[in-house]
Amino acid sequence: MSKKVNMPQGARQPLILLADPQEHSGSALALALTEAGFELEVASDPSGFHELLDGRAWDVVLFDPNSAPELLKRALDHSASPAVILLDAFGTIDDAVTAMRRGAFDYIPKPAPEDQVLVSLRRALEQRSLVEENRELRADLERRFELSNLISRDQRMQRVFNTIESIADTRANVLIEGESGTGKTMLARAIHLNSSRAQEPFIVVNCGAVPENLLESELFGHVKGAFTGAVRDRAGKFDAADGGTLFLDEIATASLELQIKLLRVIESRQFERVGATETREVDVRVICAGNRKLVDEVAEGRFREDLYYRLKVVGIEIPPLRERPLDTELLARTFLERYSVEHQRENLTFSDVAWTQILEYEWPGNVRELENSIQRAVLLGKGPSVEAEDLGLDSHDRTEDDSDPIQLDVRPGPLKKALEIPERRIILRTLEFTRGNRTHTARMLEINRTTLFNKMRKYDLLDFPSRSAS
Repeated sequence: MSKKVNMPQGARQPLILLADPQEHSGSALALALTEAGFELEVASDPSGFHELLDGRAWDVVLFDPNSAPELLKRALDHSASPAVILLDAFGTIDDAVTAMRRGAFDYIPKPAPEDQVLVSLRRALEQRSLVEENRELRADLERRFELSNLISRDQRMQRVFNTIESIADTRANVLIEGESGTGKTMLARAIHLNSSRAQEPFIVVNCGAVPENLLESELFGHVKGAFTGAVRDRAGKFDAADGGTLFLDEIATASLELQIKLLRVIESRQFERVGATETREVDVRVICAGNRKLVDEVAEGRFREDLYYRLKVVGIEIPPLRERPLDTELLARTFLERYSVEHQRENLTFSDVAWTQILEYEWPGNVRELENSIQRAVLLGKGPSVEAEDLGLDSHDRTEDDSDPIQLDVRPGPLKKALEIPERRIILRTLEFTRGNRTHTARMLEINRTTLFNKMRKYDLLDFPSRSAS
């Protein structure tokens, strides 16, 4: 007795096409498959098979290649991409290997035991399910990183998006700089997915997370015996990214010795694996990122100037979230909507206290911290609205001394330049307090409106919504 196939609730029955010229074996197998719960069509002659193959989107085709050898290619190349299982009474091992190389899922010699065919069918359907799931996940990923889905109300971010749109489908290397959590990896992936390389690999390497003595092998690969522990040849990330994009995060942590090799592969697209003499060629677009200013690393002698200019064919700087109050608002609402749907807690809102905390918090972890905080609140919240305690934030987002207005996570530099940072923050906070009323802002800062306007232009704050005095 054939075993019944349990299908997921709501899923359609798999469509199976059976082409077997031997009436007895074909009828017996058809009965077994029907009893197992499959929706089945049987073609006993080549013309019938041809018509049925093009008539529906089959999940699996069970095919005796001796019935119509010329139709095997049609089955393998069909637009619905069915899994093709061959049933062959006269085949050899060589025939089986050849069929599998051509794209057949399985090869079963006749007389084919029903249980063996059912096992092969289930495996084929499981593989198709995984392939379809991966296809849907990739499509969802591509939709998420479409340029139209990169949202911001900040003027500087709009310029970033415009730059990405202009350079995405080019070969230009890109350097993305910004604090941790600002979305550098997301922008790198958006560049890749909006280029002609979108169907090729997007490989990520966090240079700061790989021990310095292993980073060269990670990037370029190695041959057996190149060093202790190298027990076999191993391809590196440049090999893996061939034809696609290699994203090197925290590039400033690369040693000067490794930087020389990076410069060579970027200039010539050639490299050798560790311990090898054979030169390999790759076609890889390189996107780099860092949360430290690479130009400062060059000035300090920690990063090669020639490599810096090779990497920064196009430079993109992402401002921190604390300097983009309109984006804090926009992203908080976007994340709440996304995770409310994902975790089936729809129609959630922010309480007034939670909303105030979101707007006043400085988000040192930037967009990543905001997203994680909102997701946490959706998961842990009990009521119809997100409360302040659900967000898991410190009421004080500054360091030990809140009375000190200059708590800056920046490299010391010229005093004049350093003083611009708290000045911009003070103006931004005052604009937030007055809800963009420039007259009230100027009055509170005890400066005239012309001075305020000039400083807003200098600090790229003119896009802050303006309200006239009431």
